[in-house]
Amino acid sequence: MERKLEQESCDCLRVVLYGPESTGKTTLARMLAAHFNTEWVPEFSRDYLQEKWDEQQEICSMEDILPIAHGQMAIENEKAREANKVLFCDTNLLETAVYSAAYFDGFCEPALLKHALNAHYDLYFLTYIDVPWVEDDLRDRPHQRDLMFAKFKEPLDNYNKPYHILKGNLQERFAMAVKKIEELIKSKEVGI
Repeated sequence: MERKLEQESCDCLRVVLYGPESTGKTTLARMLAAHFNTEWVPEFSRDYLQEKWDEQQEICSMEDILPIAHGQMAIENEKAREANKVLFCDTNLLETAVYSAAYFDGFCEPALLKHALNAHYDLYFLTYIDVPWVEDDLRDRPHQRDLMFAKFKEPLDNYNKPYHILKGNLQERFAMAVKKIEELIKSKEVGI
């Protein structure tokens, strides 16, 4: 079961769009993948939980966390084999772990946390909460955006993950992300 949480190695850079809900991660992941002519990994939980809501009118439960994590890593591993220099991930296991702890009284399945911390990403783009909230069936914390941002930032700091906070409108975020990724690509090419 734990093997389903393992990140396969690849030659590409891995960049994850990471942060609270309704902060533009999916839009940026798509735009960046198109700009760099490569693959992006969609957020598995979005379709999984929307289907659950549509069929049962139920939100995420603790029993959903590991299937979501397995699905997320399966898509990431598949897309990593197809990526061109950079893979953009619209969320990752660490995001799933943060949500688990936030929604289930601090609980995160130990195997999930272990694999979330062991997975390698060259850069996390932590998306800030300075964009408008967009309501949908699954989003539920419009008045806790500051708190949720802090919950996402904490493990990046605690575990020394490389990250950059993306702020501003979509064009500003995109321009900054492109600049940071180009720097990463150049560093990799010269062996830094």
